Amino acid sequence: MVNKASVVIIGAGISGCSIAYHLAEKGMKDIVVVDKSYISSGATGRCGAGVRMQWGTKMNCLLAKKSIEFYEHADEILEYKRGVHFHQGGYLLLAYSEKELAQFKLNVKLQNSVGIPSKIVTVKEAKEIVPHLNTQGLYGGAFCKRDGFLDPFLTTDAFYLAAKRRGVKFLTYTQVRDIVTEKGTVSIVKTDKGDIHTEMVVNASGGYAQEIAKILGINMPVYSRRHQILVTEPVEHVQGPMVMSFSKNFYCQQNPKGPFIMGRGDDLEPTDLSIQSSWQFLEKMAKTIQHVLPPVSDLRVIRQWAGLYNMTPDKQPIYGTVEGIKGYYQALGFSGHGFMLGPLTGMIMSEMILGLPHEIDISPLSLARFERGDLILEPSVV
Repeated sequence: MVNKASVVIIGAGISGCSIAYHLAEKGMKDIVVVDKSYISSGATGRCGAGVRMQWGTKMNCLLAKKSIEFYEHADEILEYKRGVHFHQGGYLLLAYSEKELAQFKLNVKLQNSVGIPSKIVTVKEAKEIVPHLNTQGLYGGAFCKRDGFLDPFLTTDAFYLAAKRRGVKFLTYTQVRDIVTEKGTVSIVKTDKGDIHTEMVVNASGGYAQEIAKILGINMPVYSRRHQILVTEPVEHVQGPMVMSFSKNFYCQQNPKGPFIMGRGDDLEPTDLSIQSSWQFLEKMAKTIQHVLPPVSDLRVIRQWAGLYNMTPDKQPIYGTVEGIKGYYQALGFSGHGFMLGPLTGMIMSEMILGLPHEIDISPLSLARFERGDLILEPSVV
């Protein structure tokens, strides 16, 4: 058991592993990552694996664009021989009203202004991109060919191994019990395996981030909601892009190996940290797919599972410190998109912790924005 560290990172998902890697890459020593289970056991390992640059706020566009640029070269950067299996088949976003299409046009204008190659597509063009798409009620859509998906387990493993090669220590199956402060400064992380003396802690614990914050008496404006996903039997490859609708609250992609992976949002989902599967999800998902992608609804479901979206009021992440607690940092509230922002989360937090200049000004994503009321709602979330 390690009893001293320069920094303790809580959470060994994509965020925690990326933060550890970027800190070690910049020369920091004695980094320890603690997780109550195994690597990528939480939201990362349960996500839909999609990554996109098509967002409705400038900040999310910039974070996602930079992250995808990293993912495009992740195998070389992280020296990962197995490969993260990044497939850029694009994202096709569907608009089912004039209002939604108008929002897409605003989004595309914003995206193009920061170098994202997205475009508006007509109903006919959407059908050409996905021939088995039912266009009934469709007004058009948006498409970006550089969006795609990659394996969350392999991607996290790539960051994990790269961090380990740089001296980072990982303590899995280790539960954080308490975080002790002395005169307003972090001093000890107490775990069920022993104490770790440190002056810096990073809360990167995904769906359980608010639980870690509560240990320090911090009441975060976030909550975790169950999000469910299913996977079908594998079939011949017929769909290139991820198909997504914000108004219908679903996404559906075909893995290159053949199975379809799909999930949907639901405001009625519990917020009690439950990750049990439900028949209600299966029924609603099946009805949605039967209408939008009829042939896919004929496939047999192999399994379904659930993970946690750590939600903020504006559906954008929280990066930074908390006033009154020196040495405490947090990267949380990704609202279901922590995996796709993983590379930039590591870069941002490493710059912040080491006092380096920020490549992207993330001050608008500080916790203080909620007190100031400086919220810009992200409209493009399932």
